[in-house]
Amino acid sequence: MGALVVIALAAGVVIGRGLGVPPEDAGSPLNENDRAFAAAFPPGYTDEQQRDSVVASVSTSRRNAITQAVGRASGAVVGINVVELRRYRQWSPWGDDPFFRQFFGDRTYTQRVQGLGSGFLISPDGYILTNDHVAGNAKEITVTMTDGKTFGAKLVGTDQVSDVTLLKIEGNNLPYLRMGNSDEVIIGEWVIALGNPFGLFQVNDKPTVTVGVVSNTEVNLRGGQQGDDRIYRGMIQTDAAINSGNSGGPLLNTLGEVIGVNSVIYTPNQGNIGLGFAIPVNRVKRIVAELKESGKVDRDFWVGMKVQSVDQRIAQYFKLDKAEGVIVTEVERGGPADKAGFRPEDIIQEANGERIYDDSSLYGIVYDAHVGDSIRLKVLRGGDTRTISLTLKRRTT
Repeated sequence: MGALVVIALAAGVVIGRGLGVPPEDAGSPLNENDRAFAAAFPPGYTDEQQRDSVVASVSTSRRNAITQAVGRASGAVVGINVVELRRYRQWSPWGDDPFFRQFFGDRTYTQRVQGLGSGFLISPDGYILTNDHVAGNAKEITVTMTDGKTFGAKLVGTDQVSDVTLLKIEGNNLPYLRMGNSDEVIIGEWVIALGNPFGLFQVNDKPTVTVGVVSNTEVNLRGGQQGDDRIYRGMIQTDAAINSGNSGGPLLNTLGEVIGVNSVIYTPNQGNIGLGFAIPVNRVKRIVAELKESGKVDRDFWVGMKVQSVDQRIAQYFKLDKAEGVIVTEVERGGPADKAGFRPEDIIQEANGERIYDDSSLYGIVYDAHVGDSIRLKVLRGGDTRTISLTLKRRTT
């Protein structure tokens, strides 16, 4: 069905030009260029009724679900320009040795760094969603709307772990996007990415539109791949072109609803290769509510145990089928893990129903949680399997 749509759109362009009519409705007036073209290439149809029928058909085929969704959503997408203050240290052959610092002074300096990204309004009173890596450390934030107006934005709150930031501009009755349900996303369905790639939004105050499909869902990107302690879990993968500057923009379904926040691309050559990832909107909803309430997500918890990945040697010792999971190496007395019933040599195989391959798999689940959350862990102990519920407690020291 998708191939038929593409063919119809391509045919629409050819037929429209062949008739010497503008790409708008048949009844729109011809401009100077259209008249010149029509004089050089007279219409191939002598039957005006047939001509009008073809033009109407082409016009209808162009106004599809995607163009309608873009029309509804574009006004709520914004370009974001930020200024960060970053500290750098000049290289020294003696490193940061305090002894030499007393002779040569502090060799650190601060520099203003400009950046850009995308965002979108989620309420008529000016709340804006974007990524932490776009605006989380910004000292100055400027938001540009599709009507060309610019606003100074306030940082309401940010969460580095989930890579979500909430901004606020002053305004009323502003256009905003409706949040969808990312649990209902279908692999293969059409999706639309809007944003500000390479700062093109600043050229004409309009977001760039790219279209693709949902390539995969529930994709977990392992910790450390993106750096900065960010954890990308349950991501929506898409082949809609996402490039530098698209970060923080919305990923929409064909109803014009937000199903994700564009955040990550995989690229070996600084260009789009069809591997883009968006944070699912259902995960974002809870985080945004906390940011609006307190400006941060409370992750100041502790677990009270140490683990390491199960390697081949450990797997052979415990007669495991394969080297997967993590083994508990130390349990702190009186800590949450101790109270939950963990013991050294317990092997954790699943967490909240997800398979644990190594320590990074477990860290991704634990560090994405909040104070007070409980994690159900499937544990192998002495050949027997049991489920232990671990409640994450707030740090007391």
